[in-house]
Amino acid sequence: MLSKTLEDGLNDYGIGPKIRALRLKKKIGLVDLGQHTGLSPAMLSKIERGRLFPTLPTLLRIALVFGVGLEYFFAGAREKPLVAVTRKNQRVELPERAGTEEAAYRFASLDYPAAERRFNSYYAEFLPVAREKLQPHEHQGVEFIYVIQGVLSVHMNGEEHALEAGDAIYFDSTIPHAYRRSGGRSCSAVVVTAR
Repeated sequence: MLSKTLEDGLNDYGIGPKIRALRLKKKIGLVDLGQHTGLSPAMLSKIERGRLFPTLPTLLRIALVFGVGLEYFFAGAREKPLVAVTRKNQRVELPERAGTEEAAYRFASLDYPAAERRFNSYYAEFLPVAREKLQPHEHQGVEFIYVIQGVLSVHMNGEEHALEAGDAIYFDSTIPHAYRRSGGRSCSAVVVTAR
């Protein structure tokens, strides 16, 4: 349990209200945020109401969803022009879904250090998975995929779009969609989402 002094000091940062404001601005519910972060809606609600203070790894999970850096929660307005470099060996990997053993893909954030991002970009590796095991998902905004290697099948609206290396697709990501690797070769792509 935290002392009154520590609680007051942490409350001064207003982390919970900042998370709530980001969530409402992006029109994301607690359940959706929970799916993207692997955190329970109950825990997220406690954090937003200031009844629980998140650890830094937990706060980073939340920050990645909203395209902000940790400094967003602790610092004032940016004083320098935004420049953020992500080294290949420093990418933050995000699971397809928390607790899922048979994942269809792995995403690694390409821009997580950039504060106040207007879009999110990922390097994605697609894994072999049976078509009947695909789990469609949806989210606010739009999505762009550029296939680097292999063949990627994007499923939406009962259609399958087979994309080869060099192909791209742009779509409304509120439409339930799923991805799977086609063929036996490795498959990777750059995925960009924006709200």
